[in-house]
Amino acid sequence: MGRPDGIRVKNEVPMYYLIPQFMTERHDAMNMVTVDIPEEPLRRYMNAKRREGHHISHMALVMTAYTHLAAEFPSLNRFVVNKRIYQHKDFKVALVVLRPGASANENAMSKLALEPTDTVFDVQRKIDEYVEKNSAAVESGGGNSMDKVMRFLVGLGGLVNFAGWLLRFGDRHGLLPQALLDVSPFHASVLLTNLASIRTNHIYHHVYDFGTTSVAIAMGNMRDVVKKGRDGAIEVIRCIPMGVVMDERIASGHYFALAFARLKEMLAHPEELEKPADTSHSVT
Repeated sequence: MGRPDGIRVKNEVPMYYLIPQFMTERHDAMNMVTVDIPEEPLRRYMNAKRREGHHISHMALVMTAYTHLAAEFPSLNRFVVNKRIYQHKDFKVALVVLRPGASANENAMSKLALEPTDTVFDVQRKIDEYVEKNSAAVESGGGNSMDKVMRFLVGLGGLVNFAGWLLRFGDRHGLLPQALLDVSPFHASVLLTNLASIRTNHIYHHVYDFGTTSVAIAMGNMRDVVKKGRDGAIEVIRCIPMGVVMDERIASGHYFALAFARLKEMLAHPEELEKPADTSHSVT
């Protein structure tokens, strides 16, 4: 049976079909790495855009870069469910919305749909609209769509355990309705959170066994990174650290290394993000 949110991957090397037989859960296949992004090129670019009348955030730059990256490295947009490998039919980013005036436990989680053709200006506009929509929903007292689903599940009382089992079973066998997949933050291409917005260091955020999210990225407080240049000189670079957690069943370590080297290259030249993704040399 097919899935409404993914296309079964075929004609891949045998290793990718065998690994899920032995690492059956996503948490079983987690690899973690810190990627340090030099902040100076981003700050210089954001200041230049501000003088032109455009507000561009760190989040918009990172989100655009990763969206373009997934277009160039399509295996990043894969997921494994029930020991089968799928390609996402779309690209969605799971996000946490910080609610103004709310307690630390009252943030909203939802997701944002993006396209490889989106530029950094498109992504910033979508982020602004997303935050405004979710904040308005919270202020009205109704919450966003995921809030309503969670309240419904909690309201089941003693049946919540059965409902949880039913959701996990439906997810495992591709039976969840599209309406639920549309609002579920667990069914996304990547989980992205900026902990620097609450003055917190980066972490290695787990990838969920439920759902289809294979990569989690948590940005944190800026830090100084000491590097040794080719001439032997010591250099201190102000960086945005990103804790990246990956499901290694979707791609090899070499593939991930190439991808995140490309991500650093994009963010070193953020003006590239004013154009749609270049898919002419996609890496398979």
